[in-house]
Amino acid sequence: MEGTEVEARDEDRKLQIAVRSAKAALLLSSLKSSVDRVFEAAINDETEVKEKMRREINSLKVELVRERLKIKKIKFCGVMELILQAILVMMISSFFMKLALDDDFPFCNYSAT
Repeated sequence: MEGTEVEARDEDRKLQIAVRSAKAALLLSSLKSSVDRVFEAAINDETEVKEKMRREINSLKVELVRERLKIKKIKFCGVMELILQAILVMMISSFFMKLALDDDFPFCNYSAT
């Protein structure tokens, strides 16, 4: 009977070892798949972050171009205002010069005395 008991214990040990090996294989498989999923999720997150950064960079570039155009318009308006003021000053000064040098101007008629 001892021979059958020893064989039964060996069978039990082999069965336990087989069950443990199967459990370990399942755990390793699930661990590997979860690591793969985490790695894929990290890659997807990284691509999403890169895409978001690209979109933000493009929107900032568009905003920069708009600001540059605004600045150019402001400079152009400033130059035009300066030119118009110079023209106005020249017109007013020429008007008064014409009045001063004109013989028909009543205030400049010195020979009427």
